[in-house]
Amino acid sequence: MLSGLSRRGLGWVRHRWRLRGMNDNPSPMIVSHTHKFIYIKTYKTASTSIEAALSEVCGPEDVITPASEELMTHRKGRRAQNYRLDHPLVPKRPFWRRLLGRPERRYHPSVGYYEHMPAWRVRAYLGEEIWSDYFTFSFERNPWDRQVSWYHYKTKSKARPPSFAAFCRDRSRAYVENHDLYTIDGAMALDFVGRYERLEKDFKAAMRQIGLGGKIKLGLANVSKDHGARDYRAYYDDETRARMGEWYAREIETFGYEF
Repeated sequence: MLSGLSRRGLGWVRHRWRLRGMNDNPSPMIVSHTHKFIYIKTYKTASTSIEAALSEVCGPEDVITPASEELMTHRKGRRAQNYRLDHPLVPKRPFWRRLLGRPERRYHPSVGYYEHMPAWRVRAYLGEEIWSDYFTFSFERNPWDRQVSWYHYKTKSKARPPSFAAFCRDRSRAYVENHDLYTIDGAMALDFVGRYERLEKDFKAAMRQIGLGGKIKLGLANVSKDHGARDYRAYYDDETRARMGEWYAREIETFGYEF
């Protein structure tokens, strides 16, 4: 009986039981038990293209988190699955939201697994056995370049968007918290963090690590048309350049990024 299960298998049996509240509605962070990998989704790093490609090789037991209706169109079958989780660490919906009848959104931690979920929470839900046994990876981007893309993304619906400099004065809306997604207590938590600047090369390297080399094609879903051919450096003055250097000092030091 259980004597024939591997150490990883025992961990997966326990985890599968927690997923008994699964939701199969077509709609990621991705956890693939089929191929033993965990993809942590960061902001403005071609994550929609990456998750669309990865979702095509996922099996029926794998976790694929939902995204916005617009982004879901890039996925094969537009599917999300197994993201609802019965686990004591999953936050409960705030009482006031339930009292006022506010809907639960796909990005609320109370759903279980959700987009842009930090590594520490994924590890807590899966357990140390699975976390240690699976290949964990993500992607990062030059923070100065990423900030320009974030600016266009956050202001695209405004009839009169603020200037880049004005946008970057408000940290509460302009800060991109990628670093906290792939680190735990300030230390790197993943096996591999590829770079957006060499996306195709690093994606292929990650796929080789999980035995899928040459089997997944990375498309270009949700490609940003924000600054076009304009160099991101053109958006900056000395003040905004220095401010972004302060905000994202950890990424800059970890990956050796330069302006």
